[in-house]
Amino acid sequence: VEAGIWAPSGGNAQTWVFIIVTDPRRIQKIKAVSPGMLGIPSALIVVCQDKELAYEKGGEIGRDTLSIMDAAMASQNIMLRAYEERLGSCAVLSFHKKGVQTLLNLPERIVPELAICLGYPAESPKPPQRKFEEICFFEEH
Repeated sequence: VEAGIWAPSGGNAQTWVFIIVTDPRRIQKIKAVSPGMLGIPSALIVVCQDKELAYEKGGEIGRDTLSIMDAAMASQNIMLRAYEERLGSCAVLSFHKKGVQTLLNLPERIVPELAICLGYPAESPKPPQRKFEEICFFEEH
């Protein structure tokens, strides 16, 4: 999670909240409201945003747009660090937010944006399908 804390955030607002879940029963309950979660991960990091604080620091754009981008950037940092530790990770966005809020006893202002599933992969990930030259251009397309 420390890698996530070092992520950039809009206006350096740092309005994120991280909930680490390792209890298998709680993970199972979260999975029940998360159709995008495949399998049962060893652990979850639920990346949330304090929407009131995001509004205080950045107005509507801070609450509605920047906070979501900030959660994504923090999540990528966490997932890259997990890869360094030979852990597999998968970001899940298809879950019932109110359900996860209830299961984690989150106050109304703390909204889950995504969950990072963590565990040891059964197999090594495949390299990216598209070549660098197919997706990156200099100066013009």
